[in-house]
Amino acid sequence: MIEPTFAIVGAGLAGARAAEALRKEGFGGRVVLLGEEVDAPYDRPPLTKDYLRGESDRAHLEVLPEAFYQDNAVDLRLGARVTELDLAARTVRAGESAPITFDRLLLATGSRPRKLAVPGADLPGVYMLRRVGDADALHAALGPGRRLVVIGGGWIGTEAAASARQLGAEVTLLMTSALPLERPIGPVAAAVYRDLHLEHGVGLETIPGVAAIEGRGRAEAVLASDGRRFEGDAVLVAIGAEPRTELAATSGLLVDGGVIVDELLAASAPGVFAAGDIAAAWHPVLGRRIRLDHWAAAKFQGPAAARSMLGKGTPYERLPYFYSDQYDMSMESRGSAPAWDRIVVRGDLAARSFVMFWILDGRVASAMNVNTQGVGKPIDALIRSGQTVDERALADPATPLETLVTA
Repeated sequence: MIEPTFAIVGAGLAGARAAEALRKEGFGGRVVLLGEEVDAPYDRPPLTKDYLRGESDRAHLEVLPEAFYQDNAVDLRLGARVTELDLAARTVRAGESAPITFDRLLLATGSRPRKLAVPGADLPGVYMLRRVGDADALHAALGPGRRLVVIGGGWIGTEAAASARQLGAEVTLLMTSALPLERPIGPVAAAVYRDLHLEHGVGLETIPGVAAIEGRGRAEAVLASDGRRFEGDAVLVAIGAEPRTELAATSGLLVDGGVIVDELLAASAPGVFAAGDIAAAWHPVLGRRIRLDHWAAAKFQGPAAARSMLGKGTPYERLPYFYSDQYDMSMESRGSAPAWDRIVVRGDLAARSFVMFWILDGRVASAMNVNTQGVGKPIDALIRSGQTVDERALADPATPLETLVTA
């Protein structure tokens, strides 16, 4: 009897966790894990935080111990960029190697940073932050007396700015919004981050756009489209990421802002699944399709997809989750609120110890807890319930959140 082959394209967090789950679930067939990078699967969040600051090493980043792959007969192939996916023949090929015939396939190809299309964007001294080598290079460019210009006021930009300041570098953060993080979390929460960065000496500048990165052989300044010039020894481009869906699209899978998958993470071709950054998955609780560029989605969708590959799948209904640590401010976010009517604050914004709720049609759509522990489960329950809430009680720290969810 020929053993079945399950192929996983993408050796990041989602792919590694999927391989681990296949073995935990008792799959005895062949598992091939193909990764474009030369490093074994690792976690990316520390690349803007403790790893960037030099407080942890590469071993700390590993998703699984190095011995796991050999001990569990996972055929991990690194430096293997997949160039061809033939769904009719059920084969996948990496480079010039022989095609791999698969019975089930998981696509977990992740995201890439958006590039800045201006003159000078390819100068030495211009960095992006996605891979471990990027963090190593940027760390080497930082330190006391160094000047970093960050282009982009999103999560990567603000977290890297915080780490750079903690390393002693001077930091200027350029953004096209009035406040850092204003687009994802709105002006009330974004004002908290503005004040946090200002207190730590980050220069915050709103610009209409970037015209060029200037330098004679190396980046020396960012030229804004309004003529202002911001000097630095290094430039970090952090203007977002885009899902790597080209392989899926050219193979004929349905793609619309991500690989279209159902609540079992199954794609539009039999036996093909997607997880992590590229998966635009139907969410049975939120009642819409959602794609998440977050660590938690990769961590939990990988094993969920593995179980679906084995015919043991259940609807993936974990709520979107995200966290960010900047200086001494720790934040967790749950739920999804692309639109909201009002914001309710529970706690003290000035003290940076609070829970903020985004309300849509009288219901909690998402929430963010800052330097506040033990509220994750009741927040999750509030969002899942879909119940209208008493906003006064929601804002009152004396009212336990658990009591706001009726059976």
